[in-house]
Amino acid sequence: MDTYELTPEEQEIEEHAGELETVTAHEREEVEAIIRHARKSRPVNLRMSEFDLHQIKKRAQAEGLPYQTFINHVIHKYVTDQMVDRNELRKVLSEVRDMRAV
Repeated sequence: MDTYELTPEEQEIEEHAGELETVTAHEREEVEAIIRHARKSRPVNLRMSEFDLHQIKKRAQAEGLPYQTFINHVIHKYVTDQMVDRNELRKVLSEVRDMRAV
């Protein structure tokens, strides 16, 4: 019998397979509709300053992404609350350090 090495993702699925629950056809249809809707994209025209566009293109290049993909990525992170304000993060970390020092 051949054995295959699982990827980390496959290994995680294998380890938790017993925890999976079946869903109704209606529930599956709802989830698939959400996924289809999330994958749709729509062209958008946007005006921005030359300076901002130049900075975006530089950052996109540093990330190895086309600049429009980079803009889409940034917007997605913002609307899904995944974007982090560095100053706010520093403030929270400073407060945590201060609490631990007490």
